[in-house]
Amino acid sequence: MLLHNPIWVLCESFEQQKAKQHNEWNIYKPLIALVFQDVHVMIFIGFGFLMTFLKRYGFSSVGLNLLLAAFALQWGLIMQGLWHLEDGKIKVSIFKMINADFSTATVLISFGAVLGKTSPVQLLIMTILEITIFGINEHLVAEILGANDVGASMIIHAFGAYFGLAVARMLYRPALRNSHENDGSVYHSDLFAMIGTVFLWMFWPSFNSAIAESGTDQLMAVTNTYFSLAACVLSAYAVSSLVEHKGKLDMVHIQNATLAGGVAVGTCADMDIGPFGAMIIGFVAGIISTLGFKFLTPILASNLGIQDTCGVHNLHGMPGILGGIAGIVAVALGKKNGSAAMQGAALASSLGFALVGGTITGLIMKLPFWGQPPDQNCFDDSIYWEVII
Repeated sequence: MLLHNPIWVLCESFEQQKAKQHNEWNIYKPLIALVFQDVHVMIFIGFGFLMTFLKRYGFSSVGLNLLLAAFALQWGLIMQGLWHLEDGKIKVSIFKMINADFSTATVLISFGAVLGKTSPVQLLIMTILEITIFGINEHLVAEILGANDVGASMIIHAFGAYFGLAVARMLYRPALRNSHENDGSVYHSDLFAMIGTVFLWMFWPSFNSAIAESGTDQLMAVTNTYFSLAACVLSAYAVSSLVEHKGKLDMVHIQNATLAGGVAVGTCADMDIGPFGAMIIGFVAGIISTLGFKFLTPILASNLGIQDTCGVHNLHGMPGILGGIAGIVAVALGKKNGSAAMQGAALASSLGFALVGGTITGLIMKLPFWGQPPDQNCFDDSIYWEVII
């Protein structure tokens, strides 16, 4: 294993100190705080700037991301806290704050599917309903089914993506079938979006290891994510060059598909799959994500009426399912204690709750009094922001 190094010795000393002092909080407080801040950066900078690719929707991408995240993390603390009451009270800890950020991530993933086509009020309604449903599914997967999903490929990424796609289907706009003049990017908007990509890419090992058991499991989650992300970048660049005209790279692929490895390895992050196993998962994730952006997104829009603005199906949906399947295989091979059947049930539960919950939420959001922007004003900041040009 890659654990025979000074870092692993340091982790062993941490474990020895914990056994002596019986005070995990004092020992791991600095590490936990750093991981929490890394996840926080992903939520507010990574997700926010990743969605600034639209040429006239940058204020809304970053600004509404901040609004939704600030609201969602509070609602997430309440919803998850209700499942773990202590003396009738919701206790707050750094771990619960990290979990609140995780629940927030599901909303921001779904936000990407309806980006530019919804009002702030609609998005707040979606936040309330989605986090409530997310809390039910998370409790079912983690506590009742006892499934392993430390990096949340299933309960965050697959759930958030398919929830958002179901909402997008309910909010389908025939007038946008042939795209919209503002539904596109320019040079500087793509450059801003790459800021979000780089932040997410750098901090994804913290995301996947945040709630792993301290010591071996946490270090394994970091290294597996590290290798998966690296392999994913290579396959995403290679496939993008193969499918694009004259072998050029498409910035949409580079902004998104390069992150798919972090999504796909999430379920297996703390499992002993080895660097080669992690790289295979990341390599495959980069391929399916890039091909999804190139070929599948137009099919979803034209044939199924799913107008996925950010392509969350390709970055979070399919790689999330891949991660769930990889988790089933890994548990079946004895890489982690658990039941392969329960892993499969967890994936089915996440997809089921997402599709049904997203459909119901979309129908509620479609009610005419939530201030949904008219077709001609979609993907434009000026309807909700003071814009000086």
